[in-house]
Amino acid sequence: MSSFFQNLLIVIGQVGTLFLLMSVGYLLAKLGKLTPEALPQLSFLLLYVVTPCIIIDSLQVEYDPALLHDMVFSFGLVILSYLVLALLCQCFFRRQDLDRRDTLRFAVIFGNTGFMGFPLMSAILGDGSLVYSMPVFVAFNLLVWTYGVYLMGGPSRFSVKKVLLSPPILGILIALPLFFAEIRLPSPVGNTIGYLADLNTPLAMLVIGAQMAAADLPATFRNTRLYLGAVIKLVVAPVLTALILLPFHLNPISFVAVVILSGVPTAGVTAMFAEQFDRDTESAAQIVTLSTLLSIITLPVVAVVAERIAGL
Repeated sequence: MSSFFQNLLIVIGQVGTLFLLMSVGYLLAKLGKLTPEALPQLSFLLLYVVTPCIIIDSLQVEYDPALLHDMVFSFGLVILSYLVLALLCQCFFRRQDLDRRDTLRFAVIFGNTGFMGFPLMSAILGDGSLVYSMPVFVAFNLLVWTYGVYLMGGPSRFSVKKVLLSPPILGILIALPLFFAEIRLPSPVGNTIGYLADLNTPLAMLVIGAQMAAADLPATFRNTRLYLGAVIKLVVAPVLTALILLPFHLNPISFVAVVILSGVPTAGVTAMFAEQFDRDTESAAQIVTLSTLLSIITLPVVAVVAERIAGL
């Protein structure tokens, strides 16, 4: 048990570092140095520049049939876990009005895989682990722009074009041919992409912290219905995912990556979709904030338990 608690303390320290970075963004926003007008621009930089660079940089590795098999197999299991979670969500929030119900269900299903998950994976398993996060990231983006749009906006708002032109998918469409053909980018290009990818951790944490500064924290903590959503997102989702994965004996790093990423807090895109589709923007912002704050307790436990189960 001593090794368990030792590993737990290590992960707590790593997660704590991410939250300290968030606190810098929170403080800057409260001081008026990081304004609400700047956040969309920083989010655009993260989504349209940094995220594709992460994907391309992560797949600049030697082609390995075993790695490809793990990624494809993980992708199928991640899709399955999302579908099971979506079905489970049909049992919850039934007494809420339509806008709040769909917003909370979206919040429970989709986690902050890119902005929170990638930095977390780098901190816990090292930068080389990001390649094992790609199946989760691909599945997340495919489902956000299909089922997520359907859930929040209805079938009329779904667009195949938007799915294919989303920045992560464009990054994947660039990265995969390079991976399969074993093409290494020239050093100046590769280094530039690598440096841009390195912006993700500090920049994403600053943005999340600044977004949290805009939330009404007392009202968030008093809103009891949010706690059910947070528990499902932070505890039930990773447990459910681990149970789905266990019988298939995934590569240990793949297993840990998928389980950890299933337990990250609610995706920031929840608030953006709520705004875009005229849903419950207040509940969206509150559950993003609450789940992010509570994840400092749950994520270290999820990470260490996943590592123990995988034998890492």
